[in-house]
Amino acid sequence: MNQENLQKAIALRHELHTHPELSNHETWTKARLMDFLRQNTSRLEIIDKGSWFYAAYRAGGDCKGVAFRADFDAVPVADELDVPYVSAFPGVGHKCGHDGHSACLAALAMEIDQQGADKNVFFLFQHAEETGDGAKVCTELFQDEHVDEIFGYHNRPGIPLGMVQVLDGTVYCGSEGVILDFQGTPSHASMPELGRNPAFAISDIIQKLGQLQDPAQYRGIALATIIQVDVGERAFGTQASRGKLLLTIRSEYEDDLQKLQDALESLARERAASYGLELSISYCDVFPNTVSHHSSNEKVRAVCRELGIPCREMPEPYRSSEDFGHYTKVIPGAFFEIGSGEDCPALHTVGMNFPDAIIETAVELFRHLIDKV
Repeated sequence: MNQENLQKAIALRHELHTHPELSNHETWTKARLMDFLRQNTSRLEIIDKGSWFYAAYRAGGDCKGVAFRADFDAVPVADELDVPYVSAFPGVGHKCGHDGHSACLAALAMEIDQQGADKNVFFLFQHAEETGDGAKVCTELFQDEHVDEIFGYHNRPGIPLGMVQVLDGTVYCGSEGVILDFQGTPSHASMPELGRNPAFAISDIIQKLGQLQDPAQYRGIALATIIQVDVGERAFGTQASRGKLLLTIRSEYEDDLQKLQDALESLARERAASYGLELSISYCDVFPNTVSHHSSNEKVRAVCRELGIPCREMPEPYRSSEDFGHYTKVIPGAFFEIGSGEDCPALHTVGMNFPDAIIETAVELFRHLIDKV
């Protein structure tokens, strides 16, 4: 990798780290990345899509097309690093490493702009990965351009620095945020029999979660996690009449997620009817299963062998979610991991900091994947 490009990418990463922005609010981040590409490339077309954008290197209309994706949103976690580029915004930080993902993709764009390629290459900069809103919208790229394959990666603390991890099939579980909203009727606290209190229905559901997620019922991972219980208000003379139960459900396979969702909804409706409650069910933060295609992973494995990059198979899917799965529902692709170091603090913690040392590894891997498409 060109060392001047590497230093520019590192400086960009630090700049992004200082200015983290939450999902769907990445105005400065998007503008800065676009300006960086305008200032440091001359052959790329930059296409503004509103909340996101992509840059295109065009080798010719008949050439195959390959896309690479980076996300650029931050998380609501404080940054407590003792570095000159610490977050300028209290309570918000690049604690998932998206600053590094974007810097890597910007570096790749500079390399291809300078060295050329025999493919049409699309550099996709995506918003709102953390809430699952971004990738689904960004699939417009596949309608606007001819893209044959897409690749992306995530940095991963806890595995050796620079080591690549791949897995055919599900890499990250699909998940959904579920809101069960119960409405009863109030009564004086001295006469609870005259009202309808949702606390009992919510309690019943919580106690049955173990049965709902019994592993014997599913092909793979299936979990229901309590996020929040909100019943009544601080009014000791009045019985609670409104209650919400918030959960996250997740699974390794889409049919398992649907099965778990159906069972939860059925239980909630049965309990609402039993206690004479009204019930509304809504969903948020919906993530698909992120699936890597075997054919695309084989290209990653081959490049790692050629470049001498250590590569190993993931033992099982991660329980966490990634919206990259929206892409591989449409076209072939692979989502892999690059180790951030065994001593690197975990994702979404105050001490996490994307290691600049893996930028060159990511860029070289991406650059050589272009030749495999």
